[in-house]
Amino acid sequence: MALYKEQSLKLYNSMTGEKEIFKPINEGHIGMYVCGPTVYSNVHLGNCRTFISFDLIFRYFKHLGYKIRYVRNITDAGHLENDADSGEDRIAKKARLEQIEPMEVVQRYTVDFHNTLQKFNNLPPSIEPTATGHIVEQIETIKIILDKGFAYEVNGSVYFDVLKFNKNHDYGKLSGRSLEDMIANTRELAAQSDKRNPQDFALWKKAEPQHIMRWPSPWSDGFPGWHLECTVMSTKYLGEQFDIHGGGMDLKFPHHECEIAQGEASTGRNPVNYWLHANMLTLNGQKMAKSTGNNILPNEIFSGENDNLSKGFEPSVARFFMLQANYRSILDFSNTALLASEKGFNRLMDAYRYSSQLPVSATSSFSVSEWKQRCYDAMNDDFNSPILIATLFEAVKFIVGVKEGNEQITTEDKELLHNTMHDFIFDVLGLLDTTITNQDNSEKLSGTVELLIKLRAKARNNKDFATSDQIRDQLLALGIQLKDGKEGTVFTLEN
Repeated sequence: MALYKEQSLKLYNSMTGEKEIFKPINEGHIGMYVCGPTVYSNVHLGNCRTFISFDLIFRYFKHLGYKIRYVRNITDAGHLENDADSGEDRIAKKARLEQIEPMEVVQRYTVDFHNTLQKFNNLPPSIEPTATGHIVEQIETIKIILDKGFAYEVNGSVYFDVLKFNKNHDYGKLSGRSLEDMIANTRELAAQSDKRNPQDFALWKKAEPQHIMRWPSPWSDGFPGWHLECTVMSTKYLGEQFDIHGGGMDLKFPHHECEIAQGEASTGRNPVNYWLHANMLTLNGQKMAKSTGNNILPNEIFSGENDNLSKGFEPSVARFFMLQANYRSILDFSNTALLASEKGFNRLMDAYRYSSQLPVSATSSFSVSEWKQRCYDAMNDDFNSPILIATLFEAVKFIVGVKEGNEQITTEDKELLHNTMHDFIFDVLGLLDTTITNQDNSEKLSGTVELLIKLRAKARNNKDFATSDQIRDQLLALGIQLKDGKEGTVFTLEN
């Protein structure tokens, strides 16, 4: 029997503001859409946290035995600098500044995005569609919305009519905003604007002569609005109504609000049953921003080449740090927090490895089966990874107790403990045991240096002091110091 039939999972639905028991539209099957990156720059750490959060969710659904289709898009056109449908396309601007083709920008930063998430051990989505690959479908959806009277065309651009939609629908229900309040707090439209109302948003924009990225349409040579792509791609691959839509908290308004409006206007149905939003990441207690310098890129964490860090950290340590907070909580990133996470990560991995070697007894002093269910209880409570990690450390404490002779475990419980730790550490949390890799590398380094010490000793015996000194000096330049003594030569690594 599939695990999901034994476990009752609750999700925090942003639409209702409550935790709800999860029931998929089709038993055993899940459709999940997550808004992906706009690929005009290197993926930043806040984005990584969002995608690590949804990777955790994806992994847990798979662990429970669901057949899940996870769709995460790539925005490679249509995302303007300003949410009010003004400014340049972000990708086109980057291409203009660097004097390269827009698709070169897209390729460069899509590769960076994939490489970075791979380092964090994220699983790839089931489908990763692009906005430019679905221009035809976006045009067809615009036609439907126009035919149903929820959009209008002006001077080659098409806009969604929010006020008309709101007469029989509730625009703002996801973000908890009242359209009346939005109208009251909005400045008057600029004289050159084609919109009827400031709240209206673009479904299709006519391209100015200098605009690089453009496609033919019934209205003009132009490009689709940013919000439209997600409506089109989610419904194409998951249906007019699907289970879960996720993204960063900053997308709740206007992006997700506009998606709901477009979906209801084009199909007459509420497109999503559960809305999930991941919260932001701060750095040293302040919002991350490139403009202030309070910012860090993922590769700077791995290398340590950043003023905020004292050293480099393994990607799995950074992932472990992020999972120590619930995905809906603000998480503050700091050197001190990463150092503490590294210690905890190493303790967890050491305990897991030793769990297969525990001495067994006739009885157990710890209920492994009850502990296992507590692991599930944590994840069943809106994917509460910090509680899961705390529960895993209950096992770490018990393993140390068995090792020291203060606790006992049976053969059967030892196997259950080891297998459960494996499932939650590697399959669900998605961590990699890099401590083994580091140990292997350390053994290889020791073997190489020992070989060079023997070659140096042979050179000295042959009175080839030039070669002997060369080996010593070149090792020293690499941070490896040789010390000659009565018992032979030993080496130390300089910090």
